[in-house]
Amino acid sequence: MEIYTVGLAGRSASNFFGVLSDASIGRVLDTRLNNTSQLSGFSKKSDLEFFLRSLIGTDYKHELLLAPTEQLLKAYKRRDLTWDEYARRYVALLAERQIEDVLSTDSFLVPTVLLCAERKPDHCHRRLAAEYLVEEWPDMLIRHL
Repeated sequence: MEIYTVGLAGRSASNFFGVLSDASIGRVLDTRLNNTSQLSGFSKKSDLEFFLRSLIGTDYKHELLLAPTEQLLKAYKRRDLTWDEYARRYVALLAERQIEDVLSTDSFLVPTVLLCAERKPDHCHRRLAAEYLVEEWPDMLIRHL
């Protein structure tokens, strides 16, 4: 099985929904702490949920267990933390939340993508979450869209 990841920044609606459709994504887990910003014209929770269902028949869930805390995110954005320190603290947060027990591999039987704002996964918490889950669930693979 695979865990997919995708970012919103810099994508047109056509590209974003096309990429998800081409990968046959059946469910989006939104890992953003704040999912009401207008990063893209279609990225607000209510709009995104509507477009996913209407355009490509995909389910949407805002999964705060995979989001950083507000304090952690603000510290990183203010540059009080380096990427490495942010990553270490975020992964520790995932372990504390025991996301591998709350989520299950069965929930990924439907092709599922972890969504966040960052365009590329390099410096993004969705990649860290996917890597954490793959360590806990060795039969899973990560595919960045």
